[in-house]
Amino acid sequence: MKKSNLIASLGIFVVVVLVAAVVYLLTSLQREKEENALMVELAEMDKLEMENQYEEFARQYSELQTQITNDSLIAQLEQEQERTRQLLDELRRTKANDAAEITRLKKELATLRQILRGYVHEIDSLNQLNQQLMAENAAQGERLAAQEQNIQTISAERESLAEKVTIAAQLDATSIAITPLNRKDKAAKKVKDFKKFAVSFHIARNITAQPGNRTIYLRILNPGGQPLSQGGTFAFEDREIEYSARKTVEYSGEDMVVIMYYDVVETLQAGRYQIQIFADGNCIGQSAVTFEQ
Repeated sequence: MKKSNLIASLGIFVVVVLVAAVVYLLTSLQREKEENALMVELAEMDKLEMENQYEEFARQYSELQTQITNDSLIAQLEQEQERTRQLLDELRRTKANDAAEITRLKKELATLRQILRGYVHEIDSLNQLNQQLMAENAAQGERLAAQEQNIQTISAERESLAEKVTIAAQLDATSIAITPLNRKDKAAKKVKDFKKFAVSFHIARNITAQPGNRTIYLRILNPGGQPLSQGGTFAFEDREIEYSARKTVEYSGEDMVVIMYYDVVETLQAGRYQIQIFADGNCIGQSAVTFEQ
């Protein structure tokens, strides 16, 4: 009996050890998963900030070209601007978790900043005898410094909030088309016959977007800029704006086609109509079409 009791006790001990090991393993895997998710979010934020800086530098090259008449210097600025855009394209094609490529593009960004500063100084020197242009260059220099400070401030704020904020990937509506329909739901050509609008578009594939239900809002603006609406509103940029139609769709992360309808209750006029698509508090796509009388 003593031997059997000993064997039973050993069996219970082994089971307890195995259960503890399984619990520890599952806890470790969950912690690692959460840490990986956070690293992905931080990498995406870092990549987005780099894209903003590349875009800003490309724009600044355009502004500098308007301040000079020296063809040789303009050609150099155009060459640097094109190089900046090429690096931006490379960055956009690069995955956020490609550490080696992101590091290389960060070094390129630092080099571009130094080159841009050099051109600003050179242009200021070439135009130093022109008092008016000197004032403009000084203002431009202050603007560049303010923009760089703003970028640094935003970067610091995002870094401090990175552990608390979850960045959701924004959806993208493409191939937006609007078809006016008559009373019989047939395509109509004359504005007076428009009784309904059918708006179709694609929500592009985005593997970083959280799958699930999305409420899509459609706004159709008449030539006067007023929304066609039956009174419904939604929140956008800390205010309530009217929508023409809304629809809830289940988004899986893959490309999907959405069709939305709006029953016309207003008296329409010929002219340019704007179409805006919203989701998750963002304008994810827009287009425009002109209807003749």
